[in-house]
Amino acid sequence: MPLTTSYARGPAEPPVREITVGDLLREAAAAVPDRIALIEGIPDIEAGRQWTYQEFLDETLRTARALSVRFDKGDRVAVWSHNTPEWLFLEFGCALAGVVLVTVNPAFQSHEVSYVLKQSRSSALFTVPSFRGNPMLAVAQEVQPDCPELREIISFADWDDFLASGDIFEGELPDVAPNDPMMIQYTSGTTGFPKGAYLEHRGLANNGDHVTERMGVREGAVFVTTMPLFHTGGSVLCVLGSVSKKATQVLVEAFEPGLVLELIERYRGNAMVGVPTMHIAILEHPDFATRDISSIEAIDSGGSLVPEALVRRLEEELGAPFTIVFGQTECSPVASMTQTFDTIEDKSGTVGPPMPGVEIKIVDVETGETLPIGSIGEYCTRGYHVMREYFEMPEQTAEAIDDEGWLHTGDLCAMDDRGYCTVEGRLKDMIIRGGENIYPRELEELLFSHPAVGEVAIVGLPDERMGETVGAFIRPAPGTEVDKNELFGYLRENLAPHKTPKQWFAVEEFPLTGSGKIQKFKLREMWENGEWSEL
Repeated sequence: MPLTTSYARGPAEPPVREITVGDLLREAAAAVPDRIALIEGIPDIEAGRQWTYQEFLDETLRTARALSVRFDKGDRVAVWSHNTPEWLFLEFGCALAGVVLVTVNPAFQSHEVSYVLKQSRSSALFTVPSFRGNPMLAVAQEVQPDCPELREIISFADWDDFLASGDIFEGELPDVAPNDPMMIQYTSGTTGFPKGAYLEHRGLANNGDHVTERMGVREGAVFVTTMPLFHTGGSVLCVLGSVSKKATQVLVEAFEPGLVLELIERYRGNAMVGVPTMHIAILEHPDFATRDISSIEAIDSGGSLVPEALVRRLEEELGAPFTIVFGQTECSPVASMTQTFDTIEDKSGTVGPPMPGVEIKIVDVETGETLPIGSIGEYCTRGYHVMREYFEMPEQTAEAIDDEGWLHTGDLCAMDDRGYCTVEGRLKDMIIRGGENIYPRELEELLFSHPAVGEVAIVGLPDERMGETVGAFIRPAPGTEVDKNELFGYLRENLAPHKTPKQWFAVEEFPLTGSGKIQKFKLREMWENGEWSEL
């Protein structure tokens, strides 16, 4: 029956299982012990290491024992590294040892790392000597005196010694329950202030499984992991999703489109998750036309909405169905998702219906009342996937999760009578110009369809008379230049005058979070500091 109010519940299948992250790996190793579980995707492809599922489990059990020698169940250990196989052994090792994994963006600098270690009260930090010029081990040693609970720093360069230290462990690994905490993932910083989402085994294990199922990933596929592991897109959707499908995972060290294309061709990759900026970089890479990537069967995107023009191009040029996930770190991370059989219009214009076992509703931002179909309000979600809390932040937790268990996401959406939602932007991104609400999504979608536009961000800029004006930040498509007058005229054919950007800026590259989201608050800050010249 068509919905009349903006409330929808996801399907009952596949069911929400009472399962832990460690259970996922044990099941896969029992079912397909000799299947390749993990391939290290590094630029020197021939040197990349490989593990079967049985070898992966054996390495993980050694990791769990080494952790159990040092830490108690519920202790927190942090990992600060790029994508490396040892990261995955630590993730699953923590799951089996009942230790909570705290993920840290490898791009962080000393004050950011110090904040995460202190706020999470981490007992240890696993890191690499350095990555992309960031001397991470030295920085970790520098900040350790400011982190009173940080007892130990362990370099992945000494991984074998760490594993050997656990061989003396003669006890039993602890019992771990589905509702035990598994991770603390820090919000990615689109609003500038990170909070630690305290995530449980059940939420993470089921969410990764359900996303790959809706993507259309078949059991035993080859899954190319391009997303960073410190983010739920990598450590949950890619890693746990792959293991739930008993897939072979090709772990890309760090996203580089040429390397990704080479790995897909070499290992006949079938599935891939990436944010829109990654997909655009792959399509624009000079090797795209010459690499054989016909093996791709499933493509997924998240982090931000994907314009219709890009959805069409991805499906046409990759020859595989496209889906998009929607949610946030706080919901493990996916609450709604399109389906492989949806129309192009639904795949680009909506984020699909709710996930299995998930409730969603759209509420009035002032009263909290559930709105009629088609009305714009705040997207809220409830279910197994919602985080336990912001770690040791009770006030912020109470602001995010209400007394009935609904997570208030801060996203502005509208629901149709099928339960499919369209996203109009963030509450904090909504532009109020002279009392009129302007939703950036509408303008960004329209501008992206213009052939001269590679990427776009619409941002509200302070204005004394109108409160805010509309600013358009454009990265030109390859071989083009931004013609403000042409784009202005293009928009005016389709939009009311008050929505059309007043200020235009050409951008070589956008400030991004580690997960690939455009940081609009940084664009605004840079504008306020005079770092942008208006066209």
